Amino acid sequence: MAASRYRRFLKLCEEWPVDETKRGRDLGAYLRQRVAQAFREGENTQIAEPEACDQMYESLARLHSNYYKHKYPRPRDTSFSGLSVEEYKLILSTDTLEEFKEVNKGMWKKLQEKFAPRNPEEKQKAWARSLSRPRT
Repeated sequence: MAASRYRRFLKLCEEWPVDETKRGRDLGAYLRQRVAQAFREGENTQIAEPEACDQMYESLARLHSNYYKHKYPRPRDTSFSGLSVEEYKLILSTDTLEEFKEVNKGMWKKLQEKFAPRNPEEKQKAWARSLSRPRT
């Protein structure tokens, strides 16, 4: 029985798309990683809670097949902001989010990063120098 569960999860992983724009945050990549962890021994893996495993598979299969999208259709494909799906994908890409983080940093934080020591040894030396300076 574990072999059939393993094959079902593998099939789901093959069908689940990987979004390259979301490096380190993609659900498809995370799903593959978790299946590999859960089934370390492949088809020979012993499953402690088969009901929970089946329930997890069914939930993921419903998400993958857009079950709820079809069950509860939206009248329009927009949101309160009026942006399209493609615009949201662009905004939520890892590269764009990193750019936003850089833009939102304050001037003080940018200066600290620019002039801060790069490795732990330099940090400790800088801290020791600051302690040995005479206070005025």
